[in-house]
Amino acid sequence: MSDLSQLTTDPNFSPVEKFREFLVTRNLRITREREVIVFEVFSDHEHFDTDEIVSRLGNRTDSKRVSRASVYRTLDLMVQAGLLRKVARPNGREVYEHDYGYPQHDHMICDKCGELIEFHNDEISDLIEKIASREGFLRTGHRLEVYGTCESCRRGPRRGVSKLDMI
Repeated sequence: MSDLSQLTTDPNFSPVEKFREFLVTRNLRITREREVIVFEVFSDHEHFDTDEIVSRLGNRTDSKRVSRASVYRTLDLMVQAGLLRKVARPNGREVYEHDYGYPQHDHMICDKCGELIEFHNDEISDLIEKIASREGFLRTGHRLEVYGTCESCRRGPRRGVSKLDMI
């Protein structure tokens, strides 16, 4: 099975099982380090960058520590396997998010503070499907990133009452 489109999409498979299946198509194996990384990545659903995972794994007190290089290589493989996807931030840093077993959603990203707001909108999905159909395009998914300024950054810092304002 060398065609990646034939990989299972059954959400009943754990991320480790899905990753193992992907690695087999690449003649690679699931090492202890790779398995530890997959478990750590899927231990919660927050967006993260590579340094955060390296730090979380480096703080472990058990024997399940892994090298920084293994984290970088494994995260790249997890993106290729469809387990993760990268989301760009305005500061140039990319963060990862779960792509496997998580519903389709889009992002609004603040240009100032980098806040990432997830949202889902059926109307956008329907419109993309209609356009794809009209163009004879077989879509496999979509990714929408809207850039702008979040409400907090638009409001700016709240300033207290100055003594000069009381005159």
